[in-house]
Amino acid sequence: MRTTRALAVAAAAGAVVGLAAPTASAWADPTNLVAMPSVIPRGGHLTVTVDGSSCQSGGKITSHAFPDTNLHPIPGGSTSSATAVVHKHATPGAYDITAHCGGKTLTRPAAFTVIHGGVRGGFGGSAHSGATGTDIAIGGALVTAAVVGGGVFWMRRRSENRA
Repeated sequence: MRTTRALAVAAAAGAVVGLAAPTASAWADPTNLVAMPSVIPRGGHLTVTVDGSSCQSGGKITSHAFPDTNLHPIPGGSTSSATAVVHKHATPGAYDITAHCGGKTLTRPAAFTVIHGGVRGGFGGSAHSGATGTDIAIGGALVTAAVVGGGVFWMRRRSENRA
């Protein structure tokens, strides 16, 4: 009798867990949101990737930095993506992105940062190459100070040796 009751309770618990697992995974959908690049100038193109099967049948991403943009499924998985254009008038700073899929939402706080102007590349972001007049003047003054200091030191050492 005890064994029958224990088996019935175990079967009922297994049925509850088995039926609740798909529902629990649906509650967590969408699961991940990634914005690339993480730093972008105003007017730049931002690619947002969202994981979750509910986003495969449509959805959108929203933010204060760009207009609402529809998600498009990526074949071969449960991932969707969208490319948004950041507003030209967006103020510099960090922005959140919210994904809306299948009646559920996922918000990624500070998902990307808008900067003023473009990102410079190359050798440290320099706008020109070569030394400026100020650089040459400072370098010349340092060389002159070194030569004068070395001469004074050499003359003092020479006079000490004579005495």
